[in-house]
Amino acid sequence: MPEPTPGQTVGPFFHDALPVEGGDRLVPGGSPGAVRLHGRVLDGRGDPVPDALLEIWQADPAGRVAQEHGSLRRDRVDAGVFTGFGRAATDADGAYVFTTLEPGATAPGAAPFVAMTVFARGLLDRLFTRVYLPDDVALAADPFLGMLSPEERSTLVARREHDGSLRFDVRLQGDGETVFLRFPRGSR
Repeated sequence: MPEPTPGQTVGPFFHDALPVEGGDRLVPGGSPGAVRLHGRVLDGRGDPVPDALLEIWQADPAGRVAQEHGSLRRDRVDAGVFTGFGRAATDADGAYVFTTLEPGATAPGAAPFVAMTVFARGLLDRLFTRVYLPDDVALAADPFLGMLSPEERSTLVARREHDGSLRFDVRLQGDGETVFLRFPRGSR
């Protein structure tokens, strides 16, 4: 009897069905404070994953977690409503990009971060990770980052590029594998 392969058990249908036009824009391009968060999704061999889907959630620059409804509606983004949510698919080179604002800290002593979810073929469930800002003074004292080794911590911190953008590559396996988070059922 034939057995299903990972490619038969999961996607990559989500890459085709879930992207939302303009979903990569959390703010209109050219908005004050707008920053480009970009990177690539790579597999265990370092090859690009061309059909992954990423979602991000984040606080605004003041650390307020958005409570807005209709986060998939990009007309609200164009009207200046910050929902803190974005969705983007990777291209043939495994690259993704979001236009957003840098988040503020949501709790005293905590470093600001962008929460990211990765959907990709071969995964039986989505993966959760965080993107920390590279030049934030709270990184050294952040309680969560303090539980990780320096190598693990480095996989969660974006790099500031010469143009001011934030680069964050997601490595699904192997050397430099991104730290992924597990949440107990019912706590998400």
